[in-house]
Amino acid sequence: MSDTEARAVPAWRGLGHWNLYFMGKLLLLWLGYLNLQPVPNLALAAFLLLPLPGAWLRLLRLLLALPLALALFYQDSWLPPFARLLAQPGVTDFTWAYLLELAGRFINWQLCGLLLAMVVAYVYLQAWVRFTTLTLAGLAWLALQAMTGVAPSIPMAPAVTATSVDAPVRTQDEKLQHFYRTQQRLQVDFPASAGTPAPFDLLLLNICSLGWDDLDAVGLRDHPLLARMDVIFDRFNTATSYSGPAAIRLLRAGCGQGSHQSLFEPAPQQCMLMDNLRSLGFGTDLALNHNGRFDDFLGEAQRQGGLAQPVVEQQGMSRYLIGFDGAPIRRDGEVLGRWWQQRLQRDGQARVLYYNSTTLHDGNRRILADGGTQPASYRERVQALFGDIEQFFERLERSGRPVMVVLVPEHGANLRGDRMQISGMRELPVPAITHVPVGVKLFGMGDNAAGPLRVEQDSSYLALAELVARLYRQRVTEGGQVDLPRLLANLPATPWVAENAGSVVVRERDATYIRLKEDGDWLPYAAK
Repeated sequence: MSDTEARAVPAWRGLGHWNLYFMGKLLLLWLGYLNLQPVPNLALAAFLLLPLPGAWLRLLRLLLALPLALALFYQDSWLPPFARLLAQPGVTDFTWAYLLELAGRFINWQLCGLLLAMVVAYVYLQAWVRFTTLTLAGLAWLALQAMTGVAPSIPMAPAVTATSVDAPVRTQDEKLQHFYRTQQRLQVDFPASAGTPAPFDLLLLNICSLGWDDLDAVGLRDHPLLARMDVIFDRFNTATSYSGPAAIRLLRAGCGQGSHQSLFEPAPQQCMLMDNLRSLGFGTDLALNHNGRFDDFLGEAQRQGGLAQPVVEQQGMSRYLIGFDGAPIRRDGEVLGRWWQQRLQRDGQARVLYYNSTTLHDGNRRILADGGTQPASYRERVQALFGDIEQFFERLERSGRPVMVVLVPEHGANLRGDRMQISGMRELPVPAITHVPVGVKLFGMGDNAAGPLRVEQDSSYLALAELVARLYRQRVTEGGQVDLPRLLANLPATPWVAENAGSVVVRERDATYIRLKEDGDWLPYAAK
């Protein structure tokens, strides 16, 4: 080949400073902050290495590579799919103060220090070390592992193993579908109406952002309110980490756990908790300590859960907090007290109240004397909420009326966060968020002085609906002192599966696995 021909062939160049992009991703993968996809990253590296004649072609490649690299980095992260963000118009309702607070949580100063050290090492060693070779070797090794490795097997609880009716299940996706098929067959056997007035009032306190992990984080796991309960569910799974789906799941507790998509489809009549209770003679009420507009929470609860309009008028109530969306939040004790006053004035028909509170939601702010706001401590808000509920309990006890109260959080707050989700983010429904303290308190039905009985098995909404049906049946046929141990015997267990739009989490024993896309791979969830 002549010198002229040799000069016409473009020279192969290294990745240059693009090595920092790939090395940074490999470092983040090693630390558990990324779910790096080796093949797309190798393809991007090959595109950057391809020799091109002419400076204008190389400039064009750079202009194309920058958005591609940014999009690939986002796809490799644990952040939700971009389509999921676009499907959340409520995000635009966040206040600027809350948006700035969230932005600050994304900054991990220790990680920034490690990345800075990597940059300094690269600049110092680039004259002696062929970083392109190391980068390509690392990506190729990961790609080889992905192509030849065997996906981890996900154990499931005995309740979702194959039966003689179904074909044997093999893959993780088949196990998940088998779980949903099994759950479709389950429903609570509500008794026929006794033809007499319902024998107790039922209050469902659906609290946003209250998980066991959050209580541990602020040192309130042993709060006196929980010790005052008659029943505590130690391993209750909300099956979702968002408010609307959590409310729908509670309001459809008459059937087993459905998929996320099924929540927005018509449900069989036997699933609708409020309809079942109406058939037993209960009147049904709805009350909120917020306006219910964010993400159309109120509309979803009404359409998919069988609720009517709120019965407690908030006009005249003081603003207790300012929500993350700028809307006022009322004091829980004031709203519950007003509903109870209305209920006493009605007398007659027993009532079921669905009450929803956003007092503990991330981003809420305390109102100052001068009209300004400042971040409200989560611990202080929990203490205030629990204090309001304790005072409300005193009113119920003094009334002497038979009342069943079920404290059931929607989901946790993810107060501590982890390597895959910043504090306050709830896109991935992992156990730290969906494992919540559920308590039941009975008034006017005998005294349980021995302290709360514990339900230690994995359970969810089906167990609550079953408990309500059993209590109704026992009160109608026997009355008097409630036999709690008999009511709790053999409540339905529910294997630990949680789902949001676009992500599914399963847990068995101490292993947690997550699928981020409908046709994606199952990955171990490394929170620590």
